[in-house]
Amino acid sequence: MTGPATGETAVDRLLPAHLGRQRWFSGPPPDSATVAVREDLAEGLEWMLVDAGGARYQVVVGRRPAHAAPDFLHGHDHAVIGVVGDELVFDATLDPEYAKVLLARVAPGEEGALVRPMGAEQSNTSLVFDDRVVLKVFRRLHAGPNPDVEVTLGLAAQGFGSVAAPVGVWRREDVDLAVVTPYLAGGADGWALALTSLRDLYAGESEDPSAVGGDFAAEAGRLGEVTAGMHLALAGAFGAGSGDPAAWADLVEVQMARLEDGDVDPVAGKEFVERLRAVRMPGSAIRVHGDYHLGQVMRTDSGWFVLDFEGEPVRPLAERQVPSSPLKDVGGMLRSLQYAAAVALSERDAHEHGGLRARAEAWEQRNRTSFLRGYLGTDGVDELLPAGADRDAVLAAFELDKAVYEVLYERAHRPEWVEIPLGAVRRLLDAH
Repeated sequence: MTGPATGETAVDRLLPAHLGRQRWFSGPPPDSATVAVREDLAEGLEWMLVDAGGARYQVVVGRRPAHAAPDFLHGHDHAVIGVVGDELVFDATLDPEYAKVLLARVAPGEEGALVRPMGAEQSNTSLVFDDRVVLKVFRRLHAGPNPDVEVTLGLAAQGFGSVAAPVGVWRREDVDLAVVTPYLAGGADGWALALTSLRDLYAGESEDPSAVGGDFAAEAGRLGEVTAGMHLALAGAFGAGSGDPAAWADLVEVQMARLEDGDVDPVAGKEFVERLRAVRMPGSAIRVHGDYHLGQVMRTDSGWFVLDFEGEPVRPLAERQVPSSPLKDVGGMLRSLQYAAAVALSERDAHEHGGLRARAEAWEQRNRTSFLRGYLGTDGVDELLPAGADRDAVLAAFELDKAVYEVLYERAHRPEWVEIPLGAVRRLLDAH
């Protein structure tokens, strides 16, 4: 059976509570949920498009006999939808057999004997098959192509080799539902590598980050080169227009208004925004990654790879798709370097912080310089960037925008970390 839902079922009535327990559901638990479209993919496997909380979500429902809960649900109570009659109803992405059905639907011909969930993602669900391919099931859906699919395909078409190009896409009308990409075996994400470097530095005797075995600077430089290559490929795939400092200033102003009273000096904030409006040589506006940080890049034996082009999930999709300065991504990565230094410092005993702070600042500055050297030294990227002093003004604006985003995120999810980005916001305003 496939097509619009024609009546509420017992499973449908369990969906509001189930959705409210999911990390990928946006907002408070919904009062109601309506199944807009449903399809039987296999015996005991039902696919649904569900409207709840003002958004549309993709839900895949599996059924097993209720008398014996399968092992794959152990430790995943949130995935259980409920019991209907003599059947246990659950999120089918955890069921290895049902996962293989989904894989075949998205990428016909692809197979996998061993299936495992990949991490604890908040906005999507990813499954790894035989450590060879990854199936990503998008949860919250939007009209039009998913940026992660659209941008990755565009980069691959430009010959940019630092992305895992899709081998299969499941699309219904104009909505991307899922994608299959190669699995990057043996890789480590940039965040983990940076923290390892910082832990070596903080535990050692030398205050010079270049003198420790885990020095990250060479990798930061290579990452800068890959980032520049990504921007050149994005400009080739989606075009490049003129940068709009007035629009960028409006976005920063809106972000700043989301801070709480007393967070920053409002006069300094207003002066910062006005300096951005006064930029005369803003460079190009291109499609950008939009949520670029150390956790979105992976180092493998063959080099750095860039992941997840969906953009910042709390921003509206339309805002994430608007062309921006390449320095938006650069600013995001620079913020990530500072964040790593601060987070690694927070792991140490409080009485050590004062003595280690100089090492944290030295590590950040060394890797910031190395990343920018690699980025700015790439042939062709200079043509996309602001000129002269305007370059520093635009870069500072996007670092500030990202730092404010981090304040809002941490205040909502990890209030004990909020001082890390809030301190960065204040420093950026004081320096400019």
